[in-house]
Amino acid sequence: MVLIRFPAAFLRLLLLGGSCRLSLGSAAGPVPLVIWHGMGDSCCNPESMGYIKKIVEKKIPGVYVLSLKIGDNLIEDVENSFLMNVNDQVKLVCSILAKDPKLQGGYNAMGFSQGGQFLRAVVQRCPSPPMLNLISVGGQHQGVYGFPRCPGERSHLCDWIRKMLDLGAYTQAVQERLVQAQYWHDPLNEEEYRKKSLFLADINQEQCINQTYKKNLMSLKKFVMVKFLNDTMVDPPASEWFGYYRSGQAKETIPLNETSLYTEDRLGLKEMDQAGKLVYLGAKGDHLHFSKDWFFKNILPFLQ
Repeated sequence: MVLIRFPAAFLRLLLLGGSCRLSLGSAAGPVPLVIWHGMGDSCCNPESMGYIKKIVEKKIPGVYVLSLKIGDNLIEDVENSFLMNVNDQVKLVCSILAKDPKLQGGYNAMGFSQGGQFLRAVVQRCPSPPMLNLISVGGQHQGVYGFPRCPGERSHLCDWIRKMLDLGAYTQAVQERLVQAQYWHDPLNEEEYRKKSLFLADINQEQCINQTYKKNLMSLKKFVMVKFLNDTMVDPPASEWFGYYRSGQAKETIPLNETSLYTEDRLGLKEMDQAGKLVYLGAKGDHLHFSKDWFFKNILPFLQ
């Protein structure tokens, strides 16, 4: 067994060997894939997103894989995952996708950790070119209420982020500058969250109902959500399946189908669920820990 470490993105792939024979591609050629990395990672790290790009290209010959770089270089890409306004990031990505001639017929999207909810914002706000399948690998779609673990070489930066969140996640200065504050969801103060969240409250229809967001999300063929069953980084892990804390406390979590977002169907998730468009996958292990065999068996079929 070989352990591949992903220190920047806290991502590890266990290369367990084995093979997975799939019928890939079509007469029109394979569907392009767009990847968005998580916090502290970059587009092209050969041990994380670069590796994912490589194994997808090997399994799907001829596929075009675009791993998004937010900034002019890899250092900026990493820094922007902490410090660039998420709405500006989404706007930038929408422009990149619209200008890419290889994506105009449609593409699949796969977001890792916070990249999952960022790509959901892309499909809701930017329907052209069309996103076909969205795969969220550990994305926090109802946000987070805690920053419990941030190991590795950027622990000092994560300590600073935790301090800023504690001082005031919903202050204008923190909201505008700190990425993680923009999907901070305080279940003890839902009113302040709805009023002051610059990103998550908007894409989750907490401030007003944008029918275009709902229509665009429902255009997906499949919305795949991967939850890590032993996650010690995301608080609460239920957010990875669009669940969250029951409002007014921070102990009991409820699944998506018990949330008002679902029962009121503000985003079309209830209708998508009834149509079989929502896919819930569980991966044993901590945040972004999965094997290559698991990836081939569970994720690759949605990329065909």
